[in-house]
Amino acid sequence: MSYNYAQAYGWDSVAAAAVFAALYAPLDVYFVWKMIQERRRVVFTMMLFCTIRIAAYILRAIAAGIPGAGENENVFIAAEVLFSVGFFGLLYATYSLVMDRLDLLPSLPTLPIPLLSRLLALTRNRRVFRLALTVPMALGIAGINESTENPNSSTGNSLRKASAIVFLVMTALQVGQTLVLVKAEYEGKDPLTNPLSSLSKFGSTHAPLILTTISLLLLIREIFTVATIDQFSKATNEHYWYPLVALPEILCVVLYTVPGMIPPRNVGRVVGEEMKMHGGTGEEEMRVGGDRDVERGYAVGEEGVNGEAGKY
Repeated sequence: MSYNYAQAYGWDSVAAAAVFAALYAPLDVYFVWKMIQERRRVVFTMMLFCTIRIAAYILRAIAAGIPGAGENENVFIAAEVLFSVGFFGLLYATYSLVMDRLDLLPSLPTLPIPLLSRLLALTRNRRVFRLALTVPMALGIAGINESTENPNSSTGNSLRKASAIVFLVMTALQVGQTLVLVKAEYEGKDPLTNPLSSLSKFGSTHAPLILTTISLLLLIREIFTVATIDQFSKATNEHYWYPLVALPEILCVVLYTVPGMIPPRNVGRVVGEEMKMHGGTGEEEMRVGGDRDVERGYAVGEEGVNGEAGKY
């Protein structure tokens, strides 16, 4: 007797999957356009995320609507892997934007909990954070393969549990970084001491609030995923999955399209021009945060907010 993976995992609504694929299409076009304008890693990441989500939802719609496709193990694995891999990009893009702004601040606030402060300082290293994110992604993919090959084995479920928990921890750390940014920018509103407060676009001036909203949406997604680890029927129920997993993701992507949310590649020059308008000399923009940037090996200016963000 054939096994229908789509039905077993609660992929019932063809319409819902098709709608989300359609909603991601214009967002993908937007980031392709942004990528043509300016090669930035964060823009490329968002473009790739939208493309992955379109492919994943199309596969989900096909598997839900065509019995033969629902019984195809390869279709199911491909869709699940795409859903798992995509979250990596969304979380890392949010982290990158927070780091971009933190790198431009002259100083960071001290936290009352030394252990948390050290942990956040460690994960401000982009390579460390990116490497840490590959762990849950690899665990999730391994869990998907194991679950499909051996449905009665507990190994696959254990791997997916571990993946969800690590992703939740990384998301919580990202929320912590965002709160540090909010505190830092709130304490430094003077444009002569905080260059970011002089940026004029809506997305730039309200970036801490927008990034906080994005981080909380990601946290809601991961809390639901971890909370339903041992409740398969709830975890796969589309009445819960779409509003608590799919919706937060696409809302995050929409927030990325707010004008000024993704800083320009020559952000150092833009900051300098804005500071001049507020009465600065225009020389501070390369000095503000300069000591910390040099210590971290970052360079603010023509190549981007830092050595990595300047690339795509």
